[in-house]
Amino acid sequence: MSVQTSKLPNGMTVLTDHMPHLQTGSVGVWVDAGARCEAPSQHGISHMLEHMAFKGTERRSALRIAEEIENAGGHLNAHTTHETTAYYARILKDDMGLALDILADILQHSTFEADELARERDVIIQEIGQALDTPDDLVFDEMLQAAYPDQALGRSILGTAGSVKALGRENLSGYMASHYKAPNMVLAAAGAVDHEQLVDQASGLFATLQAGPGGPCGTAQFRGGNRRLTQDLEQVHLALAFEGVPYGDPDYYAAQLFAGVLGGGMSSRLFQEVREKRGLAYSVFGFSWSFNDTGLTGIYAGAAPERFCDLVPVLADEMARMGVDVSDEETDRAKAQVKAGLLMSLESSSSRAEQIARQQMIYGRIVPVEEIIAKVDAVDAKALRRYAGRILSGPAPAIATVGALDGLEKEDRIAARFGH
Repeated sequence: MSVQTSKLPNGMTVLTDHMPHLQTGSVGVWVDAGARCEAPSQHGISHMLEHMAFKGTERRSALRIAEEIENAGGHLNAHTTHETTAYYARILKDDMGLALDILADILQHSTFEADELARERDVIIQEIGQALDTPDDLVFDEMLQAAYPDQALGRSILGTAGSVKALGRENLSGYMASHYKAPNMVLAAAGAVDHEQLVDQASGLFATLQAGPGGPCGTAQFRGGNRRLTQDLEQVHLALAFEGVPYGDPDYYAAQLFAGVLGGGMSSRLFQEVREKRGLAYSVFGFSWSFNDTGLTGIYAGAAPERFCDLVPVLADEMARMGVDVSDEETDRAKAQVKAGLLMSLESSSSRAEQIARQQMIYGRIVPVEEIIAKVDAVDAKALRRYAGRILSGPAPAIATVGALDGLEKEDRIAARFGH
């Protein structure tokens, strides 16, 4: 991977990763602002802004935006996370300039017309309703609220029906003016792309972006606690997380491998013990999430209510065993999975563009693949056992349960099984 880097006069970073064998390219703008940058009165605004960016500019209607990119055979999309918002396109190499022009237009000249805003507000409320009807997603929102109560990181990305209804054109324009500033944005492209040509085009197209720092995003502090949501469901869904590590922590790669050994695939401990040997759950896995200043390491499982009381002790036992008997063989297998996933992602121009943009925002530089692999290889079984001790001896976990909960073990009893 050979990445070229430039900085525009207004402070916007431009990155390219040329892939000479491709006839297509991926290009996008990543904004270093997401849901955790929202004040309580702005809940859901990052996601709403992502939607509204495609609903018309000063010189393009929503239909024209869709038609122009699709007339060229391209694809335009966006997504919002807690820490970033991304707008990106996949396009034939000869139409890269068109994709760049559309991206620059929607990020600087969106009009947020009242009719479009009203329609899209209804669409987002439907999306919120869909999320509320998806318990294996909802339980993670509940878990984040337990982990980070009364903090932006603990609030859902989508917002609530009430918060979305309260957001108007002035709110969107103000939030965009505060956070969508050139030094807070990364333009990244991979595939059939020429660096100098992209920089030259971007210099003119993004010239109206303001310089200066973006608006503040709040800090986060893991608290832990319980969230319990009773619903008439066939399964009880559990998401349990301990305080993990931020991106820059020395244990970052140990945390990723820990999650892999615990519940990262069919050979993992949770899959084998919970599903294959005992048949207690269909879906069970471990996870490790990192943010800029905090992180989570935990377990998800979904089980029938009559099996839930049998399930939880097994989960606790497997977590405790991680601090005692993780083997070199398991660690090496997890390393192979992480490295394979990394190298496979390099075959996709969209994955490569996303990767370099995120690295630039998190670390202020592009991290060579060889450096990542070396750090993964440096983690041994002893480090995973030590990491288990680190999280289990930390604060009490955040525990969320969703489903038919009457008569089931309470969250404080669940926490006690995990040593708290």
